[in-house]
Amino acid sequence: MPILSRIPFHALRACAALLCAGAAAAAQAAWPERPITLVVPTAPGGGNDTLARVVGEKMGAALGQPVIVVNKAGAQGAIASEYVAQSTPDGYTIMLGYIATHGINPALQHLRYDPVRDFQPIGMMASSPTLLVVSSSAHIDSVDALIAQARKDPESLSYASAGLGTAPHVAAELFKLRTGIEMLHVPYKGSAPAMTDTLAGVTQVMFPSLFSAYPHLASGKVKALALAGDRRAEALKDVPTLAELGVPDVSVPQWYALFAPAGTDAAIVARLNAALNTALRDPGVIDKFREQGAETQSGTPQELGSFVQAEVARWKTLVGRAHLAAAQ
Repeated sequence: MPILSRIPFHALRACAALLCAGAAAAAQAAWPERPITLVVPTAPGGGNDTLARVVGEKMGAALGQPVIVVNKAGAQGAIASEYVAQSTPDGYTIMLGYIATHGINPALQHLRYDPVRDFQPIGMMASSPTLLVVSSSAHIDSVDALIAQARKDPESLSYASAGLGTAPHVAAELFKLRTGIEMLHVPYKGSAPAMTDTLAGVTQVMFPSLFSAYPHLASGKVKALALAGDRRAEALKDVPTLAELGVPDVSVPQWYALFAPAGTDAAIVARLNAALNTALRDPGVIDKFREQGAETQSGTPQELGSFVQAEVARWKTLVGRAHLAAAQ
């Protein structure tokens, strides 16, 4: 009689489960065996791209495999988000998510991805306040002067954004709502080209992240008038918040985090989180972020998951109050 026939079925099933668990554990222990792709949902050269490359280099060193940054701009980050959400959940494709992809988009777009259901949070990476800046060619030195100019001649002012539904767009619309002014919206495919035209005076106003704007403030081509946040920034202690200047409820703190496709193994997520937090503790990374107006902000996957759920709910409320129509 064959030996296997004398072994109870439940014992065979237990052995099979052990073998599968052992194979899975071995695969996890071997991960990563090849480079990891970090998808950035904006164009090269912007703040998001810079953050990803700085952190990706250090994460690669910690993991023993390169982290390769790939830019997939478009649809306010929805193209990249959908791509990653549909990727194999093996830890080799991750993304930099931010306030648009996992906060504002669900309130403004009919998405083919769910920012909560379709992603496994890895960890928070950084935060940076939103600035109100004006081109030096506009000759506007204060928020009051900006409001007065808009009321006197609305057609003389246009504002640049990184695209419909991005933080610079929503911040500007909230500012218009709170002040009762009008400005022409000029959307770009990312913060970098939007900032380029603001520097050149093609557009006069922008609400970029401090991270995107900080390197350009010293040039004198743009001037920071106020912060669209709850408190002043360490990097710009002399710049007041809009609330201090009598314009309340325009708070758009920008944040950046890493996500994997839903279903990614918990052990792999834990290793990615550990590598991310190792990178964020690196003095060189901390200094690089601070030089450009961002602060490293580490945490656990669970903390990021709770934060994203709160952001989705918050932006649905804010977009409704600002009467911004959802894209079809």
